[in-house]
Amino acid sequence: MIKYNPKSWLHLFTQQYTREIFARLSSGMLYLALYTGILAFLFDYFQIDYPGTTAVHSIMGIVLGFFLVFRSNGAYDRWWEGRKTWGALVNNSRNMAMKFAVMVPVEHKYRQLITDCIAAYPKVLKEHLRQGIAEDEVKKLRNALQLDLIDHIPNAIAKKLVWLVNDLKRDQTIDAEQYRVLDEQIMSLTGITGVCERIKNTPIPYSYSIFLKKFIVVFLVTVPFAFLPSYGFWTIIISILLLYVLMSIELLAEEIEEPFGADINDLPTDDLSVKIDQNVRNIME
Repeated sequence: MIKYNPKSWLHLFTQQYTREIFARLSSGMLYLALYTGILAFLFDYFQIDYPGTTAVHSIMGIVLGFFLVFRSNGAYDRWWEGRKTWGALVNNSRNMAMKFAVMVPVEHKYRQLITDCIAAYPKVLKEHLRQGIAEDEVKKLRNALQLDLIDHIPNAIAKKLVWLVNDLKRDQTIDAEQYRVLDEQIMSLTGITGVCERIKNTPIPYSYSIFLKKFIVVFLVTVPFAFLPSYGFWTIIISILLLYVLMSIELLAEEIEEPFGADINDLPTDDLSVKIDQNVRNIME
């Protein structure tokens, strides 16, 4: 996630992301400019008497605007829910570390292992939500944290914490009430993981996404016929501007609807993982 000053308008116009969006849309703008230019030439060369009207495209623009608002709002809701879920992970990790720090003696043999498990969970979840955890990293985690052979590594760490809490109760390090409190904290981790997996694995419905893209393309392909009789070759600039505005919104929605990646608009899960690691170790130490 990129950090920026929202009050610096000039910087926002010239920053790298703006240039990246322009580069991604450049081929489409070029094709549309050629298409509109050919139409403008034909209208001028053959002196086509075509009245033209913007009324139809004004109505289409309103409908398309509603679709884009719904699309961007839906994508932002997914991004914001992901942020709230990771915020809950920060709080729950701290709370869990505080409870373990108070309930488990400093000299206890499991204290360091508990610390490592809690600190590793957000890092593992972050990679799990991206391309998956690398095989060599999985081997290191299994050796360091003494994990069972479970493909779902976040679940393996949660299971290890459950085993440790049960063992603490068996050797009477904690009582039944403390066991219940710690068990609830551990279960909150799997709940957070489930919410993140739901966001990741449930994209915007396919038919809706395809229909919206088709609507945008039809609008851009037909818009020159509305403006050519009045604006001639200036229609090229109008068409390019409309493409940039409409497609930029769609590209932004596509990025933020999957908030757990490494793009500049995705959630700062790397920073949050490091913060949780530091907080947990400070609390436990």
